[in-house]
Amino acid sequence: MKFKIHRGTKEIGGSCVEVWTDNTRILLDFGMPLVEKDGLEFDFGKYKTLKPSDLVEKGILPQIEGLYDNSKNLIQGVIISHPHQDHYGLANFINDNVPFYLGEASHEIIELNNIFTSQKTNLKSANYFEKETTFKIGDISITAYWADHSAFDAYSFLVETNGKSLFYSGDFRSHGRKAKAFYWFTHNAPQNVDYLLLEGTTISRSIKPFKTEEEIENELIEVFKQHGKINLIYSSGQNIDRLISIYRACKRTGKILVVDVYIAKVLKELSKYAKIPYPSENFENLKVIFPFFISCRLKNEGSEKILYEFKKYKITKEEIGNQAEKIVMTVRPSMQKDLENIDRIEGGNFIYSMWEGYLQKTGTIKFVDYLTNRGFTLHKIHTSGHADTKTFKKMVEAIKPKHIVPIHTFERDKYKDIFNVPIVELKDGETIEVENKTNK
Repeated sequence: MKFKIHRGTKEIGGSCVEVWTDNTRILLDFGMPLVEKDGLEFDFGKYKTLKPSDLVEKGILPQIEGLYDNSKNLIQGVIISHPHQDHYGLANFINDNVPFYLGEASHEIIELNNIFTSQKTNLKSANYFEKETTFKIGDISITAYWADHSAFDAYSFLVETNGKSLFYSGDFRSHGRKAKAFYWFTHNAPQNVDYLLLEGTTISRSIKPFKTEEEIENELIEVFKQHGKINLIYSSGQNIDRLISIYRACKRTGKILVVDVYIAKVLKELSKYAKIPYPSENFENLKVIFPFFISCRLKNEGSEKILYEFKKYKITKEEIGNQAEKIVMTVRPSMQKDLENIDRIEGGNFIYSMWEGYLQKTGTIKFVDYLTNRGFTLHKIHTSGHADTKTFKKMVEAIKPKHIVPIHTFERDKYKDIFNVPIVELKDGETIEVENKTNK
């Protein structure tokens, strides 16, 4: 077995790992880059008119034989670890005859993105795997391990063939609402794998443990308790752990949680896979607002029926203004027009609950300035979707790998200061041949 990391040895995002034997080739993830070569934020809009061959030449798409064209030797499968753009965002360029393997809920989320956003990713051939089960692609066996991550349906993978093995961590943590999944993993992990491809998004951050979602919930409660203020909260509509923290904090403080129709649809569809709240008769304090821009998109693109799914749970702008002190509402910069039409919300709380780096984006800066000018107080309440140092160490202790390969990190040089395992610092495109265990 051989493998190479096409992108990710020296950056976060754009993950793509090729694994192959004499008979089978697969990919682990096929993500959109997050940064340009100069370190600035990646903007695919600059390249969207280019052909795949041009994108390969510019280094946007990796050079992988039989992935884009109609050759007789198409790659046999692409495995998606979770539904974040930096792990699947270039999938549209893959030949339609190449099969994808992912969690069913991950596919559901990708399909929702196609409806509600400008991201259009159509996985023509989707095959679903189950957690803690093994499936085969050619002569390669893959076992999926459910991961605690800010993405709803995230996995790590054990890849094995002919007595050789590697473990791809994907993105993971142990302080979210699926912490038990990581605890289970530490007692059931495959051991003595040849190579652990270990994500290191936060490898250089403080060694202090990150806040748990329960701690985030308690911090939200303290803000919600403030008398006479509306609470607006900006969080990812796909961070289900965070949405549950917000909902639980609302329940504990007697607030009404108002979500937009996009989040309402996400919660409803994902409730098929987990016990999560969604607008229905079972969750009376969960209401839906219909933002102008989202509603227009749904109407213009033929998805107007989604608006009627939640008509029964609608709350109007006037109703929000009349009972502002009871309201906790999810917002985003595109909803500024809607907020301008809600009266009596001045002097409220604005809770920013995402990675702090996004606060530097122009649209976010303008949105914060708008709310500040209306007298809102900014609160930053967030925790990482990725592992802290203690969790990195626990994974390594559980797996006991022979080698660690840094991936999904800007600071691979930090690994050697943390782990007492040989660190293999690869370059993008560098091939590693996994030696047979019996020969070691």
